Amino acid sequence: MSVSILIVDDEPDVADLFRQRFRREVREGTYVIHFAGSGEEALGKLADGVRPELIVLLSDINMPGMDGLGLLREVKQRHAELPVIMVTAYGDDERRRKASEYGAAEFVTKPVDFDLLKQHLQQLPPPHLRAPA
Repeated sequence: MSVSILIVDDEPDVADLFRQRFRREVREGTYVIHFAGSGEEALGKLADGVRPELIVLLSDINMPGMDGLGLLREVKQRHAELPVIMVTAYGDDERRRKASEYGAAEFVTKPVDFDLLKQHLQQLPPPHLRAPA
């Protein structure tokens, strides 16, 4: 059974990188990868419903408009049970503290260690086993 991952990043090359690094998992039907170029676009996709069922949202922190921390806060208000992994080029303690305070499941620093990220994804509970909000 496939599950979805929503990746939020304003850099277009990030989508290409994720497509390349998850090519095998997508081909095998493990994951369906969705992309949003902004926090606002991501909230729109969540409101419309992502299919197959969304297992995790990965968001960059530094984006124009709504940044990743703002998106994290909105997502947790609307979909408290949805795991959110924050991805950033900046690994400073203040961002980590805020991401943790706002409910981030993980905090990943760029360049992304895709093997480690895939391990994190495999440890996430299936959507039907999550505690309701």
